[in-house]
Amino acid sequence: MACVAAAGLIALAGCGSSKPAYCTDRTNLENDIKGLTSLSASSGISGLQSQLNKIQSSATAAVNSAKSDFPSQTSALKSSVDSLESAVKSLSASPSASQIAALATDVSNVVTSVTNFNNATKSKCS
Repeated sequence: MACVAAAGLIALAGCGSSKPAYCTDRTNLENDIKGLTSLSASSGISGLQSQLNKIQSSATAAVNSAKSDFPSQTSALKSSVDSLESAVKSLSASPSASQIAALATDVSNVVTSVTNFNNATKSKCS
């Protein structure tokens, strides 16, 4: 009888509702991306850099926690965030139209890679 009860407890423990760590990292990253897309012109380059720092931190956490389960998505995520970082670092105090256009492309690439990562992890994080 004790063995049956123990087996039942082990089975229940295995079916717990705990989610992988990357689910929290994914949520944090989504929130930081929303902060990026809601920046206004008055935020300036310093506001953009500040938001980028948040994105880098949450993206690094997501990549580190999910890279073994989702290597292609986390690789694309890291690459797109690195490209955005390079674009932001190269901005002058008064960016040109071509710099802004390149930056918009990099932001779009980050959003796409986050979306792809979210889609890949959705079944584990729902």
